[in-house]
Amino acid sequence: METKMINIKINGSDYQAPDGIPILDACKRAGIEIPTLCYLEDVSRNSSCGVCVVEVKGARSLVRSCTACVHEGTEIVTNSARIRDARKTNVELILANHPKDCLSCLRNQNCELQTIASDLGVKDDRFVRTKKELPLDTSSSSLIRDPNKCILCGRCIAVCGTVQTVYAIGLSGRGIKTKVSTYMEKGLGNVACTNCGQCALVCPTGAIVERDDTDDVFEELMNPDKVVVVQTAPAIRVGIGEAMGMESGSLVTGKMVAGLRRLGFNKVFDTQFTADLTIMEEGHELLKRISNKGTLPMITSCSPGWIKFAEHFFPNSLSHLSTCKSPQQMFGSVAKTYYAAKMGIDPRKMVVVSIMPCTAKKYEAKRPEMMSAFEHWKDKKGWSQDDAFYDVDYVLTTRELARMFKESGIQFSNLPVEEFDNPIGESTGAAVIFGATGGVMEAALRTVYEVVTGKPLANVNFTAVRGMEGIKEAEVDLNGTTIKVAVAHTLGNARKLFEQIEKKESPYAFIEVMTCPGGCLGGGGQPIPTTWDIRKKRAESIYQEDLNKPLRKSHENPHIAALYKEFLKEPLGHLSHHLLHTTYEKRGLFVWKSNGVEKKKKEMEHAK
Repeated sequence: METKMINIKINGSDYQAPDGIPILDACKRAGIEIPTLCYLEDVSRNSSCGVCVVEVKGARSLVRSCTACVHEGTEIVTNSARIRDARKTNVELILANHPKDCLSCLRNQNCELQTIASDLGVKDDRFVRTKKELPLDTSSSSLIRDPNKCILCGRCIAVCGTVQTVYAIGLSGRGIKTKVSTYMEKGLGNVACTNCGQCALVCPTGAIVERDDTDDVFEELMNPDKVVVVQTAPAIRVGIGEAMGMESGSLVTGKMVAGLRRLGFNKVFDTQFTADLTIMEEGHELLKRISNKGTLPMITSCSPGWIKFAEHFFPNSLSHLSTCKSPQQMFGSVAKTYYAAKMGIDPRKMVVVSIMPCTAKKYEAKRPEMMSAFEHWKDKKGWSQDDAFYDVDYVLTTRELARMFKESGIQFSNLPVEEFDNPIGESTGAAVIFGATGGVMEAALRTVYEVVTGKPLANVNFTAVRGMEGIKEAEVDLNGTTIKVAVAHTLGNARKLFEQIEKKESPYAFIEVMTCPGGCLGGGGQPIPTTWDIRKKRAESIYQEDLNKPLRKSHENPHIAALYKEFLKEPLGHLSHHLLHTTYEKRGLFVWKSNGVEKKKKEMEHAK
């Protein structure tokens, strides 16, 4: 239906706008910016901060432009003494209860409250603190919550509930005691939080941030007795440049490698190597399930936030998940077995650091089942549990890596272009597209098609599974057998596909799920802000890198072939099963949804 255009006035000038859109949006279309704190496009519009107030002719008081809408003849003023005073006062009231630790805050110089206070000329501390100091929530292995820095904007609640349908956090208390909290004050680490970090990505202050591991990694780098190697996920090469002040979506693969060497890593490897390995294992697993009438649809298992979501919300359908570990975890296993043996390194002295766009990867690395390299060596070497180690030791987000570069005085834009180390640094174009929604599916189809048909693809680009639509589907002809596949990003969309499965209505054989909007390139550890325009720019760079690669199919990677020949022997083989595959856990469900009766019921069910 065609949108009706209406006539409005903004600051005395005539404009046209779609009837019924918020004043904030109408002003933006006219090139007029209005400051906001609680508003976030496509996420939150709850008018709690009062910073976006404007005057509207006929209204007795100032109106909040994020929710008040325009109609024929609406006359708006966005800049007056009354408006400026109201905005400034509202920010001052927020600051009265806000910690004054900006210089030591992880969000220093990237804080919307800090920026707006500066832009509005806030200089005085006129109001007294009215709230008591609250303890930090440090229960999560991925995220830290500081309720003292929370301004009750509601963005985190909106993205967790509306976009991800997780409801791990919500409002509790009334009046001055209102706060963002977890169910029954259990803490993020003890509820159905998936560690996706989208709350941290949309938080305008430092109320929710990633757990910072940079000091520990610096300490390892300075230890001469350790061999410290690093792996970098596909989405880092289109995010780290942005975090270092370059244009959004800048493709900086070679500079990133050079920067990591200058930080002191002994070897700089690529997670894309084990993305290719994942395709080999996952592709053969899919074919085995199809030929043996196994559990279908099979769903990808690369995204740890998605895995934890399934464990919490769909515990009776975990058999649909691929048993493959994520590329991050496959890398840790391979590095501390195959590579360590090849180079004569004691795996107990090897430190594997991952650079990931994802806060959930921090949690994944510390899952108890992610110690397969130690289990591999334990009996061979006669080691005890005192020698135990994780496959991946530390996970840093894109933001943490940027802080390390800055702390080390590395001038990123001036770095030369350097190559990854081998043998576990070589990858194909199929691996790089793991960073975008639809990429794992496309990479898998490139290999599965050629394995089944024995024929080369005329066109390796499966464009039907690309793009930012929430759920995409396609049909693929595998030598006369047509299968349906689907791709979903965000847990809200994943929920729709899983509910279809549980109703036994799913028409698909293979489903890709990525936790975050846009896939890994929109991960919770990426630079802030991350908007849809920025996600699209990052995706364009990822597909450009795919085009630039001489090899674009995972099974064509010669170092993957060597890994199988020298060590693993075959996909889905005994050693592959031990090192590259995993199991899942049924978990309890503690969420902020519905009423207290439902919450109590869920708690009792879990207790049973």
